[in-house]
Amino acid sequence: MNFPRLLLTLILILPIHATEVISIWPDKAPGETTANLGVKLPPKKADPSITRVKGITKPTLMAYLAPPEKSTGAAVVVLPGGGFKYVVPNLEGSETAKFLNDLGISVFVLSYRTKAGGNSKNLWKRPLQDSQRAVRYLRTYWEKFAINPEKIGLLAFSAGGQVGAMHLGDIAPDYEAVDAVDQQDHRVNFAMLVYPWRTLDPKSGKLLPQIQISKSAPPTFIVHTDDDASTALGAVAIYSALKRASVSAELHIYQNGGHGYGTRSRNNSAIGSWSARATDWLKIRKIGRD
Repeated sequence: MNFPRLLLTLILILPIHATEVISIWPDKAPGETTANLGVKLPPKKADPSITRVKGITKPTLMAYLAPPEKSTGAAVVVLPGGGFKYVVPNLEGSETAKFLNDLGISVFVLSYRTKAGGNSKNLWKRPLQDSQRAVRYLRTYWEKFAINPEKIGLLAFSAGGQVGAMHLGDIAPDYEAVDAVDQQDHRVNFAMLVYPWRTLDPKSGKLLPQIQISKSAPPTFIVHTDDDASTALGAVAIYSALKRASVSAELHIYQNGGHGYGTRSRNNSAIGSWSARATDWLKIRKIGRD
């Protein structure tokens, strides 16, 4: 057994506790009749350390604030994956707080609304509403969290990455304003998409029509693997659309690593180094500190 590697893995997945759990809507979310925080699913035998939560109708942000002495004022809304059936708030959420907090970036993990009943149409819509609302919420209460309202970004994984690709485009908020929070801009200042899932239309092979990338898109960092069944072609298409729009972007396609690794390492793969590449990108852009 490789004890140094095992120790490093254990350190990386040790839980970091949220400083606050925030309800982003003043009452029920748009179109909802309930306000449920969700139910934790039984752990999978393959990896019992991964948390999965289903049945969310009351979306929340879990705040992991950067230490004041390190803070750059930047903040990231994290969109976990889960195929819209559930969210994975630790593997693709709280575990990102370690490397981002060390860079002086505050982290807000969004537990967005998940699939309801047998509905399988436009599963991205409710999570996108929650993502847009979350950014507006942080822009409204930036002083409370000691963040810069002009340095708010997204870090989005898997199905969350599909939503993130839509969010960084020109798609407008698809809900009626409910309070003063909705007067704020929903757009982000930077974005990181990690193994964005099913971003191509299966018929045309082009980006989904909801991903409307133009010159107004923010600088974007993208990660995928060549052996991911959800196909790296979607990541390539997002990168190409950004470049055609003259938007600064960085794309990393790793040889292997599959899907659903979060910030963790995998055997016989270099995929665990993507957060180091993101660290470089964030530092160069003056979002993260040295």
